[in-house]
Amino acid sequence: MNKEKRVLITGAAGFLGSHLCDKFIAQGFSVIGMDNFITGDKKNISHLSNHPNFTFIEHDVTEFIKIEGQLDYILHFASPASPIDYLKIPIQTLKVGSLGTHNLLGLAKAKNARILIASTSEVYGDPLVHPQPESYFGNVSTIGPRGVYDEAKRFQESITMAYHRFHGLEVRIVRIFNTYGPRMRLNDGRVIPAFMGQILRGEDLTVFGDGLQTRSFCYVDDQVEGIYRLLFSDYSEPVNIGNPNEITILDFAEEIIKLSNSNQKIVFKPLPQDDPIQRQPDISLAKRLLDWEPKVIREIGMKITFNYFKGLSHDELYKKEHKDFSSYNKH
Repeated sequence: MNKEKRVLITGAAGFLGSHLCDKFIAQGFSVIGMDNFITGDKKNISHLSNHPNFTFIEHDVTEFIKIEGQLDYILHFASPASPIDYLKIPIQTLKVGSLGTHNLLGLAKAKNARILIASTSEVYGDPLVHPQPESYFGNVSTIGPRGVYDEAKRFQESITMAYHRFHGLEVRIVRIFNTYGPRMRLNDGRVIPAFMGQILRGEDLTVFGDGLQTRSFCYVDDQVEGIYRLLFSDYSEPVNIGNPNEITILDFAEEIIKLSNSNQKIVFKPLPQDDPIQRQPDISLAKRLLDWEPKVIREIGMKITFNYFKGLSHDELYKKEHKDFSSYNKH
């Protein structure tokens, strides 16, 4: 790619956003990263601080966004993505999906830039169709605790398609299924970092419900490659990017115990409200459209991820989430 092509990546200090910054820099783009560090971490992009093709802007995308000069592509990945985060900052979660998306669509229109929106498998809710194809409309509770995230993403898709149809804006929408890898936050409440954190601290593994609910885990390198291919495709409607290899949470907990050579036990707790029972992507469209499917098997991806978490300091391993989110929910 031409080095002069400029891409704005919001949520750049987050898990996926930081890996996307690496990908686009490796492909010769000039990357502008944007984050307000509500859930992002500066250390995720610290290795890029002196890179000649990387510029960082600390900014909240729910406020007016100004970028000087040419802008060719926008990838909107600014949003809390874990239940722990979006349950603590429900209003900001709704705002980044609505006001933030509106601001970025307006910026894309002004710059004549193509924009890719990060949606989620959560738009399917607790699905009644399995696996979930893009044509499935979902089974979502608008007023449940998870609705602040689910509905923010569903609105995000709607306004994106409205800009495409009404303004002719070039848009792409990726529906991201469970993704894992280095730079995940250990205490963000998602399955993989939760289990690995418990293993490394010598705690029993917590499984919610009976553990027979399923998830499908995609390694971050595969996810980033799928997103990259989607951006440069000619398709404007949502595309599932995830790994269709489904596993129960209980079986997955046993895999983690085996991987770590530990002898921790599994303890069961009540299933959270509206927690989906099944999650598995139908990736037929991505295979046909993008010639994409995941390559990294779970055994390899988990070893890499576990070794990353093992490398964390004692303070990071035992750190409790203590950030004051109150100011983000005032308005």
